[in-house]
Amino acid sequence: MPKVKTNSGAKKRFTLTGTGKLKRKHAYHSHILTKKTKKQKRNLDHFALVDKTNIKQVRELLILR
Repeated sequence: MPKVKTNSGAKKRFTLTGTGKLKRKHAYHSHILTKKTKKQKRNLDHFALVDKTNIKQVRELLILR
Protein backbone atom coordinates (compact mmCIF):
# COMPACT_ATOMS: atom_id res chain seq x y z
CA MET A 1 0.00 0.00 0.00
CA PRO A 2 1.46 3.44 -0.91
CA LYS A 3 2.29 6.11 1.61
CA VAL A 4 -0.36 8.77 2.25
CA LYS A 5 0.93 12.19 1.25
CA THR A 6 0.42 15.43 3.14
CA ASN A 7 -1.31 18.17 1.15
CA SER A 8 1.53 20.49 0.03
CA GLY A 9 -0.59 23.64 0.06
CA ALA A 10 -1.82 22.95 3.59
CA LYS A 11 1.61 22.28 5.05
CA LYS A 12 2.75 25.72 3.86
CA ARG A 13 -0.28 27.49 5.39
CA PHE A 14 -0.86 25.85 8.77
CA THR A 15 1.38 25.11 11.74
CA LEU A 16 0.75 23.19 14.92
CA THR A 17 1.13 24.97 18.26
CA GLY A 18 2.68 23.36 21.32
CA THR A 19 -0.75 22.60 22.75
CA GLY A 20 -1.94 20.93 19.52
CA LYS A 21 -4.00 23.79 18.11
CA LEU A 22 -3.73 24.84 14.46
CA LYS A 23 -2.32 28.26 13.65
CA ARG A 24 -3.05 30.19 10.44
CA LYS A 25 -2.31 33.55 8.84
CA HIS A 26 -4.90 36.20 8.06
CA ALA A 27 -6.00 36.77 4.47
CA TYR A 28 -5.82 40.17 2.70
CA HIS A 29 -2.29 41.00 3.88
CA SER A 30 -0.22 40.13 0.82
CA HIS A 31 -0.90 42.84 -1.77
CA ILE A 32 -2.93 45.98 -2.52
CA LEU A 33 -1.93 47.33 0.88
CA THR A 34 -1.93 51.03 -0.03
CA LYS A 35 -5.69 51.42 0.30
CA LYS A 36 -5.83 49.62 3.65
CA THR A 37 -5.47 51.55 6.88
CA LYS A 38 -2.56 51.10 9.28
CA LYS A 39 -4.94 49.65 11.84
CA GLN A 40 -6.32 47.09 9.38
CA LYS A 41 -2.83 46.00 8.27
CA ARG A 42 -1.62 45.80 11.89
CA ASN A 43 -4.55 43.60 12.88
CA LEU A 44 -4.00 41.29 9.89
CA ASP A 45 -0.34 40.85 10.85
CA HIS A 46 -1.00 38.54 13.80
CA PHE A 47 -1.59 34.80 13.63
CA ALA A 48 -5.03 33.35 14.29
CA LEU A 49 -6.27 29.92 15.28
CA VAL A 50 -8.23 27.73 12.87
CA ASP A 51 -11.93 27.77 13.69
CA LYS A 52 -13.36 24.67 15.37
CA THR A 53 -15.63 24.03 12.35
CA ASN A 54 -12.58 23.63 10.07
CA ILE A 55 -10.17 21.77 12.36
CA LYS A 56 -11.20 18.30 11.14
CA GLN A 57 -10.70 19.26 7.47
CA VAL A 58 -7.29 20.83 8.06
CA ARG A 59 -6.08 17.92 10.18
CA GLU A 60 -7.02 15.50 7.38
CA LEU A 61 -5.01 17.58 4.86
CA LEU A 62 -2.02 17.53 7.22
CA ILE A 63 -2.47 13.80 8.02
CA LEU A 64 -2.80 14.54 11.76
CA ARG A 65 -4.90 12.01 13.58
